[in-house]
Amino acid sequence: MQLNVVIDPGSGFCFGVVYAIQMAEDILEEKGYLYCLGDIVHNDEEIQRLQQQGLRIIDHAQLKELRNEAVLIRAHGEPPETYQLALANNLTLIDASCPVVLKLQNRIKSSYDKQEPIYIYGKHGHAEVLGLLGQTNNKAVVFENMEELLQHELPQKITLYSQTTKSTDSFYNIKKQLENRGLDVVANDTICRQVSNRDKELRKFATQYDKIVFVSGKKSSNGKVLYEVCKSTNPATFFVSSTKELQPDWFANNESVGICGATSTPMWLMEEVRNALLQL
Repeated sequence: MQLNVVIDPGSGFCFGVVYAIQMAEDILEEKGYLYCLGDIVHNDEEIQRLQQQGLRIIDHAQLKELRNEAVLIRAHGEPPETYQLALANNLTLIDASCPVVLKLQNRIKSSYDKQEPIYIYGKHGHAEVLGLLGQTNNKAVVFENMEELLQHELPQKITLYSQTTKSTDSFYNIKKQLENRGLDVVANDTICRQVSNRDKELRKFATQYDKIVFVSGKKSSNGKVLYEVCKSTNPATFFVSSTKELQPDWFANNESVGICGATSTPMWLMEEVRNALLQL
């Protein structure tokens, strides 16, 4: 089968993830091992590659037992109590928190210090959101959609924030709906444009090919959102996490295939998928 396969040049790791992985690789090369608090990126293939180099992924319970070691904080950031625990356990934190996330944490902390009622548009339990909540002693309200937000008794004036990877359109739509209800909304747009602009770019990319193969880890929330963006633009979009999931009967001879992925999808994995498709 002859296919014409193109990788989307705009897909792949966002700069925050590139920074964290580069930092991890430098230490692994030097020391041979490194602890990382939580998955460094929501992509099993990339995690496996780094584990083979000596990356040891731990959770918060294991962090409490750890002493006198270096631990990487991934791009999602962490709440203040993680830093306090590190001090108590004599842990060296290698902080690869994304600069966009750190800026957001500082702004939320500042709003909290001013006793503003804080509402965060984000995913419950997401690592970044837990770090943001920690800036408010877990007092801020997290909501995933308008319906959930309206279940709360809202004050007349609210301070609105968003997880950095949310859609800008959705964020401004929530602001507008609240204002239409007569509320005074102080909206802090801290959404990462490198991530939020991806959906517009992907829509354009998805229209240019007969078939789209979207490559992402199954745990990536960004991956789920961007896959739906592709599928709604081009119904002939297929989700795979590795080359093993590719099925030859998805494709016909001489078709054009576009490969794209989430902000947590490594370029090497998209290249592997391209190479596998060229061998069909």
